[in-house]
Amino acid sequence: MNLVELQDVIERTYGERDRGRSVAHTVAWLAEEFGELAQAVRKGSREQVEHEFSDVLAWVASLANQVDVDLTAVVDRFAEGCPKCRSIPCDC
Repeated sequence: MNLVELQDVIERTYGERDRGRSVAHTVAWLAEEFGELAQAVRKGSREQVEHEFSDVLAWVASLANQVDVDLTAVVDRFAEGCPKCRSIPCDC
């Protein structure tokens, strides 16, 4: 699945409900998921880490949908490496 497909499936699955919660609540859910990811990375199994990564990606896609951001367009910022110095690896 690519980012366009992810945003589309998240929109169709959760879009109406997530917009009803508000952007602020979506940010709060995303922050909670980041905390769960951090805990899984520190102490969890590979399966738990992967599960939490998928949750974080889903909430990022939901937030992007709510604020009308195309994740494919914004990820292109890193297409040539570091957005600041344009090097791979970063020379900053």
